[in-house]
Amino acid sequence: MSAESSEAIVARGLTRRFGALVAVDHVDLEVPRASVYGFLGPNGSGKTTTIRMLCGLLAPSEGDISVLGLRIPEQAEALRRRIGYMTQKFSLFEDLTVRENLEFLAAVQGVPKSHARERIDTLVRRYHFDDREQQLAGTLSGGQKQRLALAGAVIHEPELLFLDEPTSAVDPESRREFWERLFDLADAGTTILVSTHYMDEAERCHRLAVLDRGALVADGTPAELTRALEGRTLAVHAEEPRRVHRLLESAPGVLSVAQIGNTLRVLTAGPGAQARVRDALARGGVKAEVAGVAPNLEDVFVSATRGRNERERAA
Repeated sequence: MSAESSEAIVARGLTRRFGALVAVDHVDLEVPRASVYGFLGPNGSGKTTTIRMLCGLLAPSEGDISVLGLRIPEQAEALRRRIGYMTQKFSLFEDLTVRENLEFLAAVQGVPKSHARERIDTLVRRYHFDDREQQLAGTLSGGQKQRLALAGAVIHEPELLFLDEPTSAVDPESRREFWERLFDLADAGTTILVSTHYMDEAERCHRLAVLDRGALVADGTPAELTRALEGRTLAVHAEEPRRVHRLLESAPGVLSVAQIGNTLRVLTAGPGAQARVRDALARGGVKAEVAGVAPNLEDVFVSATRGRNERERAA
């Protein structure tokens, strides 16, 4: 892949084994430039292992990787200064001030001294640290540490930013503000790959990959992924929702039943959903209202993971 390609990342057959454990299982990825690409999956699904292989920190057992036109891991050193990497642990020096952290990271990333002061001043303003430059990083709030970690990750103006569950330790308001900063970066041309287990964050991504037990089980825009489930999601209103829940969760073709207030949200394995659910309710002697509802990304996730389990059991 050339450096001018429309994809920042292309991976084919990406696999990583740790002994008998297959942590990442023949994953194919294409991440467009200047986009926010999301990794959605539970703990242990292979998100972090995949990211570490893509940025050259971990060699794959099999497969081919091209990142920003470079072959990885062979050209990982050349890639290093063109990418940023941020984890949920916020790699900061807590006994240094906000500005000292940024100065140190600028030096580590090889930002010329002639440019470093101007760049740090810009980031201090952009990430709202004007009145906290001399505050120790260890005394910042979780949201402030998150902003400082992001500023440090982009101090050398990387073309590609890897974010591994960066919002798991902060409050909802800080998460929203953080995502606004990500879209600012994408609008300026930075490609962002971010892993998350929050559905509302997954909905914000331009494109999304769902990982389950190391395998890529869904890939597309949020709209494409939800549209593929049309006709399979239902709302069931009943006077005894817990009884109906027990009845439907064991019904053929039902992948999941979730109670939201007094309403049950039902995801089925295929078309003809309403008829199957009505039949199950009738056999159980239950009166209930059944209506189709629009699918969401939680339905996509459940369909991709539990649906895979159903297919494997049927094989």
